[in-house]
Amino acid sequence: MNYHRRSVLGLGAAAGLLALPGCSSLPGLSLTEAVKRLLTISSQNAFAQLLQPNGFFDSQVARIAVPDSLGGSRVTGIATALLRSKPVQDRLLKQVNRAAEKGAELAAPIVAETIRNMSISDAVAIINGGPRAATALLQGQLGNTLVERMLPGIGSGLRLFDNEIINLVLSQATNVDFTGISRDVTNKVNDAIYRSIGAQEEAIRTNPRTTNDPLLIAVLGAGKAF
Repeated sequence: MNYHRRSVLGLGAAAGLLALPGCSSLPGLSLTEAVKRLLTISSQNAFAQLLQPNGFFDSQVARIAVPDSLGGSRVTGIATALLRSKPVQDRLLKQVNRAAEKGAELAAPIVAETIRNMSISDAVAIINGGPRAATALLQGQLGNTLVERMLPGIGSGLRLFDNEIINLVLSQATNVDFTGISRDVTNKVNDAIYRSIGAQEEAIRTNPRTTNDPLLIAVLGAGKAF
């Protein structure tokens, strides 16, 4: 009985897809478009939040931690205690997350272009996949692209250490490698962006009607019966 009901739902949803304006006459291509729309809306929602003032800092999903070399176990020398003090760490935390915003500004158009031009070999598997299957596909297609493209912007953001105490501490601390710090933060921003997109995808899959997109509502509301 359950199998029969799922089959009926699948047929009904597929028929609805074919009737949607602008959709291909082939269900496979309609599902490909659905994956792209899912990623487009998920990424737009994610970047809309991340690019707000303090978007990373205020996010439970995306906040960037201070690198170990600026306060963790690797810090040595006379500046250790001061560098690990709460006032300095709070300042560093805000600065790192401000730098993350610079990276996200560079990442947003790259993600949008990738989604528009991406190839999807098995849209059915993505639709029927886990709650963040489309985000995983996007991350796989981009590879290390975001890290390399964001690195200069994040490096520039990290140079904005404008607090006199922080400048003093960093000038006296040993083994502080700004290239390594920039790379560390950029890798964390990269992961945070995908976490944010994934969280948005999961929310859309849970309640596709929030998108007001008839294709996503039809596909994601079909009980994965394709």
